Amino acid sequence: MRTYQDLFRTPEFTPLLLTSAGQTAAQAVSGPALGTLIYAETGSPLLSGLALFGPSLAQVVGATTLLSAADRLPPRAALTGTALLFALGTALQAVPGLPVWAVFAVLLGLGTIASPVGGVRYGLLNEVLTREGYLLGRSLLNMSAGATQICGFAVGGVLVTALSPRGTLLAGAVLHLVSAAVARWGLGRRPPRAAGRPSAGETWRNNVWLLSSGPRRRVYLALWVPNGLIVGCESLFIPYAPGHAGLLFAVAALGMLAGDIAIGRFVPRRWRGRLGTPLCLLLAAPYLLFALRPAPPLAVAAVVLASVGYASNLLLQERLMALTPEKSIGHALGLHASGMLTMQGVGAALAGAVAQHTSPSTAMALTATASLAVTLALSGPLRRG
Repeated sequence: MRTYQDLFRTPEFTPLLLTSAGQTAAQAVSGPALGTLIYAETGSPLLSGLALFGPSLAQVVGATTLLSAADRLPPRAALTGTALLFALGTALQAVPGLPVWAVFAVLLGLGTIASPVGGVRYGLLNEVLTREGYLLGRSLLNMSAGATQICGFAVGGVLVTALSPRGTLLAGAVLHLVSAAVARWGLGRRPPRAAGRPSAGETWRNNVWLLSSGPRRRVYLALWVPNGLIVGCESLFIPYAPGHAGLLFAVAALGMLAGDIAIGRFVPRRWRGRLGTPLCLLLAAPYLLFALRPAPPLAVAAVVLASVGYASNLLLQERLMALTPEKSIGHALGLHASGMLTMQGVGAALAGAVAQHTSPSTAMALTATASLAVTLALSGPLRRG
């Protein structure tokens, strides 16, 4: 499987792509709307960032209790059910007068429930395409997510102005419903990949086993920490530049899209092992410029360039899959997704806390410096395997 046309000729790939794109669109539309609403009510960069990425922090709860469900639930039912729950939760956040603490309680619940979804989705992708086609398929899913985020952030910004943040949240809920419908009637019925009932004990045993391998553990750290810290930088776009935040979110998605196209379609296999660390460094380095409070055009250029570095995730995921037996792929990819989203929430919290005591621009530069330091510390062990 070498071309994108081959992917679309594969049964179930298109509805899986559309299901993923629908949920991405819903989050792109509703996330900044909720962040804007919380920032308007509280004036807090920390709470605004947590409104955007708080569900990611909740992933740690699900990753330690629910992740075994990634291989033990029928994929179609799991993807449909979680999309319906997200539609309900997003609509609930739009209720006028809902206290801020209640908004964050809903975010916590949604983040916990969502933790197995990445494992279900990418485990199903591995079944639909086989392992040889996984990187190309995952790159197309990422490209779709990037394009959808660009459109979603742009449409969300218009809707926040034309309607209101609450009206925009309702639009996000409708998109989650559409995603649920595509999953239910577009995907085939498949049995779970593993036998047994999901349980917290099974989740813990599998997590410990996956992290007990030194090479796998280092790959997980490289997937989670540099990425999460840079998302912390992105969480400060609203307090850094309220009038240009939507543009910065959109161009970040554009840079990610460009990187995924380059890696997924054009970079030869023999080069992939050498590019992981340089791309992680690229992800962080341009954000150092924000210490100087650059003008909007320069800030846009820096964000686009940095976001190309997100393509390192594709290379590291390919390496993770090579280190993992087939029967544990769903759990392994779910642990990657939950850990990555958890670290994104941690990054948003850390960056927001620093911004509370300094400024958004200073916090972005300091968080990027931390990301660079982690990447350099991991580069040697990753090179040795």
